[in-house]
Amino acid sequence: MSEPMDDDANAVVSPAENKGGGGGNARGGGKVNGNGNGDYGEQNIQILEGLEAVRVRPGMYVGSTDQRGLHHLIYEVVDNSIDEVMAGYADTVKVTIHADSSVTIEDNGRGIPVEEHHQRPGLSTLEVVMTILHAGGKFGGGGYQISSGLHGVGVSVVNALSEWCQVDVKRDGILYRQRYERGVAVTPLLDVDLVEEDDTGTITSFLPDLEVMETRDYNFDILAQRFREMAYLNRGMTISLIDERTDREVTFYFEGGLISFVRYLNKDHGRLMARPMSTIRELDGVKVELAVQYNDGWNTTEFA
Repeated sequence: MSEPMDDDANAVVSPAENKGGGGGNARGGGKVNGNGNGDYGEQNIQILEGLEAVRVRPGMYVGSTDQRGLHHLIYEVVDNSIDEVMAGYADTVKVTIHADSSVTIEDNGRGIPVEEHHQRPGLSTLEVVMTILHAGGKFGGGGYQISSGLHGVGVSVVNALSEWCQVDVKRDGILYRQRYERGVAVTPLLDVDLVEEDDTGTITSFLPDLEVMETRDYNFDILAQRFREMAYLNRGMTISLIDERTDREVTFYFEGGLISFVRYLNKDHGRLMARPMSTIRELDGVKVELAVQYNDGWNTTEFA
């Protein structure tokens, strides 16, 4: 008869029981470790409908549920506005953090389409965009040639992770509105008012849901730095951040684009050139912009 042996972790292991046969699990080859109940069938496979998966595993979509993920919610909505800027249809983005910790992002782009969607009869395109993952104008349908964000995932994820979300769309001389709670539409698409024909854009307001997010404590400086960089990368765009909690406000506008960015990076260095070298080229439909300025330092700093 074999004597039990002590392994390195001081756990007692019997050689006979450690083999795949004999007293082991005939089907599992001795691989049962006590985790779970041993059953694995169709009843163990869950189907999460709509945006339910986002609320169950928010970190898969926004990285985390702490302040970093909280900021990511803002970035995703702002990225949609930046897409309108990059496409040449907007030049102004305004971000407001309200006293109740809700956030409003407004742009003067074309406005999210509101017509009935051809793949979802009975639903407006706005509701499709806000409530269905992977619904957007960034999958080769001609809506955008270049874009940022999660490519059709971002704004619906923000909606899913918000206690409430409201979207106002100014388009074709009409102000439309729809409200959602935890990713589900609670009102139909409403015609709220008339606006000027050339007054267009999207206004998205939301309150992060503390059932899934850990905090509503935004960091003004982190957000401001992000928006500063966006303004550098999109010359001629005005982006504002207003914090009603602390009465802080900042607006960024850089006519020079990347040239202004390089000057900013070199502001504390001895510059060996009076102004940065820059060029813009488009090859095979790909636009490339470059700005370079040498300084008296030994280290190379590259951003792309």
